[in-house]
Amino acid sequence: MSNIRLFFQESLSINLSSNLNRHQSHYLTKVMRIKPGENFSLFNETGEWQAKINEISKGIVKFSIIKKLREKNKELDLWLAFTPIKSNYFNFMIQKATELGVTKFLPIITDRTIVRKINYERVKKIIIEASEQSNRLTVPDIEKAQNLKSFLEKNNNKVNMIFGDINTKNQKLDSKIKKENKPICIIIGPEGDFSEAERKKILLYEGIRSIKINENILRAETAAISAISIISYLIKL
Repeated sequence: MSNIRLFFQESLSINLSSNLNRHQSHYLTKVMRIKPGENFSLFNETGEWQAKINEISKGIVKFSIIKKLREKNKELDLWLAFTPIKSNYFNFMIQKATELGVTKFLPIITDRTIVRKINYERVKKIIIEASEQSNRLTVPDIEKAQNLKSFLEKNNNKVNMIFGDINTKNQKLDSKIKKENKPICIIIGPEGDFSEAERKKILLYEGIRSIKINENILRAETAAISAISIISYLIKL
C-alpha cells in the first residue's frame, strides 16, 4: 500500500473515476514522482480508498478507485476554542492540534487578543496537510472568529467545557465527563490570559470544568497542545 495520502472532498466509492485538482496532481507527479499505473490513497469521511493513476493529461492526474482500505472509526469529538496568535505560533498550534485529534477549531476574539484577522485559506491548507500526514480520516472544521459572549451563548449546555485556568487550584479532571455524550471543548486564553471579567463569564458557563494544566505560565500554543494531549489521554483511559 502506498503511504501517499490525499484528502478528497467529493464522495468516494468503488470504481469511481475522477481527477485530482492541479495542486494535488503537481504534488503526485512532480514531488512524489509517481507514474500512471501506480497507486496512492484518498480519504475523507467515507473512509480511506486505494486509487490508481490511469493517466496524466496536461498536468492533471486521472484516477480510479480500486478498493476500500479502511472504514471511518468513531473518534472523540474534541474542540479547541482559542484566541488567534502570531502567525508562526498559530500555524504550529493548528498543525499539532490536528495531529492530536481536534475535530473543530473555534477562534475567539477577547479583550487581550492581539491578532484579529485569520487567513482561513492558509489555515485550512495546514489542517488538510496535517490530516494527511497523521493518518486520520477526518479533517477538522474551523469556524469564523466570534467574541467570547457569542461563543458562550451559542454553546451553552451543548458541550462539555474544559477551561485551562492558571488561577484555579484544581488539577484533576472530573471522570463524569467520560459518560456524557457531548463534544468536549477546551478553551485556552490569549497571551496575557483572559481579563478577570472574561474569566468570571467563563466560570458562569453551565457545567464548566476549570483545570490548571501546569504550575508554570505557558505560551498560548503550548497551553493548547498540552491541554489537548493531557485531556484526550485521560478521556480514553
